[in-house]
This record gives sequence, structure tokens and C-alpha cells, in this order.
Amino acid sequence: MQQRHRDRMIYFQEQSECTRKYVIPYIEQVLPVTPNLRILEIGCGEGGNLKPFLELGCQCVGVDIDVAQLEKAKQYLSDYSHNEKLTLIARDIYTVTPDEIGKFDIIMLRDVIEHIPNQEQFMHYLKDFMHNDTIVFFGFPVWCNPFGGHHQICRNKWLSHTPWLHLLPNWLYSKVLQWGGESDSTIKALLEIKATGISLHRFEQIIHKEQYKVLQHTHYLINPNYEIKFGLRPCVVDRG
Repeated sequence: MQQRHRDRMIYFQEQSECTRKYVIPYIEQVLPVTPNLRILEIGCGEGGNLKPFLELGCQCVGVDIDVAQLEKAKQYLSDYSHNEKLTLIARDIYTVTPDEIGKFDIIMLRDVIEHIPNQEQFMHYLKDFMHNDTIVFFGFPVWCNPFGGHHQICRNKWLSHTPWLHLLPNWLYSKVLQWGGESDSTIKALLEIKATGISLHRFEQIIHKEQYKVLQHTHYLINPNYEIKFGLRPCVVDRG
């Protein structure tokens, strides 16, 4: 397992840097990010993506089902400027309502949609937190990506560096992970991702069905995350 997956502060800092350098400028091509905006991040984890928005004075709400990660977010963000504008909720997003938290100007899901079961239902439910001018930012590895199954989290170095391992049939994938010495919890998590992983084609079908308007898109061969993590220059293959 890579160091960033053991030391969550490293991951927090990487997320923060990537959002500051790439996500916010990308969003600002259609909506200037100003202090009066309300930001919702679903699957916020330790809160790294929210930190740059907080620094700009935005009102931020982070929701994540993982209580331990939310506790780390509270710890990591406790001393940052505009911390009083941060609300963190440790619950399943389906149990949170607009009556509790309102509607938002920007909704962000970075490396989250591929973890959510029944994405069709989720994309419909998401509209409850949107007003007419809400911008939704999605960033995710498509299923055919060499590491679209997130198996880079494996402790076994060979497994964590083998591309397209997640495309093996379930029974064989499980056997290989067991052979590599991965824990039952890791195997369970990777099989869950295998069950919910989403292709670009299916994502586009869902947003078309739910009548989302695509303001812009960018498809990467090497995405900006890899510059922050590995020093690799981002490579765009399509934008529109």
C-alpha cells in the first residue's frame, strides 16, 4: 500500500492541492468562486477538497458515511481560516435532506460516483440539493482506466501496480487478492467498487436521462491527480 493510503494527512494535502490548482480554476470557467457561494461535497472524506473553498470564504458542507474520516476532517481543518463556515455530517447522503442543509451553488463529487450503488437513483436524488443555477462537478476514474478498480490501495506491491487487474472475473479477482495477502476488508471494499464502477458511456446515459446539462467536459489520459501524486504531467485526450 502506498504511503498516502496509510498516512491520511498526505492524502488530505494532495486533495487540497489538486482542488486549488485544477478543480477551482475549472469550475471558474463557468462560475466565479466567491465567498457568497454555498459548497456541498458528497463523499468528502478528510475534507481536503473543501479546504481551498474554505480559504476563499465559501460556506461549506461535507457529507460522508465514514465517521472515522469525518473525525479526521474535523481535526485537519480545525485551525484553518473561515472554519466557522464548515459543517461536517457523518451520515449516508440519502438520510440528509434539503430542509436540514439547504440548496447549493456548487456540488462536488471527486472520486465518489464510482463508489455509489444505483447511480441512477443517486443522480435523481441529487437534484433535491440544487437550484436552477447549481453547478455539479464530477471527477472520477472510468471503469476501463488501468486502475479504475482502485486496487492501488492494495498492500501487496505487485497487486497495487498491476494495471487492469480489476477486470478479472469476480471469482478470479478474489483469489488473486487472497493470494496477495490482502485483508478480508480490503477484498470486500474492492469487490464493492467492482460492483459499482461506472463507465463513461453509462455515466453519460444517466445524466442524459436525468436531463443534466453538460457545460463542459475534459477527458484525461493522465489526470491532474497524477501530477500531484507522481509528478506526471496531465494529458488531455478530449475536451468540450
